[in-house]
Order: sequence, then structure tokens, then C-alpha cells
Amino acid sequence: MVKLTAEIIQNSMQYINPVKDRELDLRGYRIPEVENLGATGDQFDTIDFSDNDVRKLDGFPYLKRLKCLLFNNNRIVRIGEHLEEYIPNLESLILTGNHLEELSDIEPLSTLEKLTTLSLLHNPITSKQHYRLYLIYKLPQLRLLDFRKISMREREEAKTLFKSKKGKEIRKEIGKRAKTFIPGGSVLRMMKLQKLEKQLIKQVLWMKLNGSRKFYNLVKFLDKKR
Repeated sequence: MVKLTAEIIQNSMQYINPVKDRELDLRGYRIPEVENLGATGDQFDTIDFSDNDVRKLDGFPYLKRLKCLLFNNNRIVRIGEHLEEYIPNLESLILTGNHLEELSDIEPLSTLEKLTTLSLLHNPITSKQHYRLYLIYKLPQLRLLDFRKISMREREEAKTLFKSKKGKEIRKEIGKRAKTFIPGGSVLRMMKLQKLEKQLIKQVLWMKLNGSRKFYNLVKFLDKKR
């Protein structure tokens, strides 16, 4: 992993992109966190953080000019609070290919009044029941969600659902999940399982190398289970 420094920012590609915005390219450095963006001098409309290792969307200084953030293929599990105080004019946020899991995770985005485009494709959150309607209801400023235009019919459907008795119960349950959920929980569980697997392999190899009777008993036991 590489710490994001003022030197990296100054040496990275800077150009006018196809939509005539000034863009800073910070792709592929394996950056673990957003920091030191004050070194940009607030001179960019778009910053591309794709293909890094960022886990939390925060760490921004006040960037009045910034309109678009690209965080494709990172490891984001949490969105920081009070983003509106630092990136008040953000219009597009692309979070495709991250690890956001719960509907409550998007709560901090509700204060970004100018946010009109959001992508959460290839995040676990998209498999949640009522995902699209909940985001439309919770983030009424959006016009484009997962690169699909939000229709008036969808807005009415979301409003009807989440203002109903059933919808209030759904919202209450989402709130409970926010209080008990550990961001990146499934990722952490996978890491723990991988660690346990490595320990088991080491133990089995040790028993085999030492001619342990336990090893041969384990093999016989596993054969019987097949």
C-alpha cells in the first residue's frame, strides 16, 4: 500500500476529460485512505480513486470545486459523516465494486444536496430487498442510480411504500441494523476463516512431518466421512 502524499498528487496525471472537466488521476496506487488532498489546491472537478484500497469514504478537506468522485474497485465499507461540509458541490459518486452491505450505509449521503448520480453496482447492498426504492426514497436528489434513470413512477412507488405502515416497519428494521451492524463484517469473517485455514494446514503438516498418530487418525476419520 502507498500513502497518498502531496508528491504523488503533484506527479499524477492531470488532464481535461471528455466532459471538459479538469481531472486528477490517482488510479491503481493501492492507497489505503483519502488524505492530503489539500495539495490539489481545489483545482479539480473530478478525482479518480479507482483500483485502490480505500475502506472509508472520508478524509476530504474543503473542496468547493469538486463535482465527481470515482471509487471503482476499492474496499469501502463505510461512508463518513458530514461530507456536505467538505465536498458540498459533489454531483456524481461512483462506488462500483466495493463492500457496502447495509441500506443504512448510505445514510450520510442524504446531506449531499447536489448529488444526482450514484452507482453502487457490485456491492452487497444491491441484493437487499427494496434496495432501489429505498435509495430513491432516502436520496430524493438522485436522478441516476446505478446508471439507470429514476422515473417518476419509481419515485411515487418509493414514496407510497415507505410512508405506509409496512414501509415504516422496514425503515425501523433498517435503523436497527445500523446500530448492530459491523461495517465490512463479511469481509472480516472471510479473513478470519482464511487465517483459521492456514493454521489448520500448518498443524496438519506438522503432524505429518512428525509422524504423529493424530495425523493418521485424522485421515481415517475424514475418509469415513466421504
